[in-house]
Amino acid sequence: MQAGFVWLDEAVPGILWDAKYASEDNFTGAAVDGYAQNRLAGTVELAAALAIAAKRAEKTGLRLLLWDAYRPQRAVDRFLAWCAAPEDGKTKRRHYPNIEKTDIVPLGYVAARSGHSRGSAVDLTLARPDGVPLEMGGCFDLMDAISHHGAPVAEEAARNRLLLRGIMEESGFAPYENEWWHYSLAQEPYPETYFDFLPG
Repeated sequence: MQAGFVWLDEAVPGILWDAKYASEDNFTGAAVDGYAQNRLAGTVELAAALAIAAKRAEKTGLRLLLWDAYRPQRAVDRFLAWCAAPEDGKTKRRHYPNIEKTDIVPLGYVAARSGHSRGSAVDLTLARPDGVPLEMGGCFDLMDAISHHGAPVAEEAARNRLLLRGIMEESGFAPYENEWWHYSLAQEPYPETYFDFLPG
């Protein structure tokens, strides 16, 4: 493992995780370069802040469910290559039903330089103790205006999004306005470094 990084399942008690990019259950429809197993890594500082968030969630009877954290640059490069490839329609209905594939990068849903590659960003939601995610008004990586903070979603989903945001902001994270699931440390340890190591 890169110095300054840890496995989050080892460092953060009580979290749940499902590394979406290690499977076919993501917007590319295939496992992504840089994800060899269903585990997630992040900086030591990310883990410490997530531990605080996990305790806050636990006080409400909930758990954190993580989908992504550290993302090697090679995975970002794979995203960009996928966005530039011809449309096959495989994941459009679930992940970008109202925009064209060619608009994914210009609209900011995929970036050439991702905060995830700096090791201090996380994609997550809240779940019940049995692991069932709360209703958030849209799935992970739904590239649509409905995923933006403040989007007009049902009352339950709006309440759950605000709860997640409150927990994360109180734990030292800043939201990304286009994605209700994405949070970054307000004080990143490596704000200018984009890593490409393979965790292990």
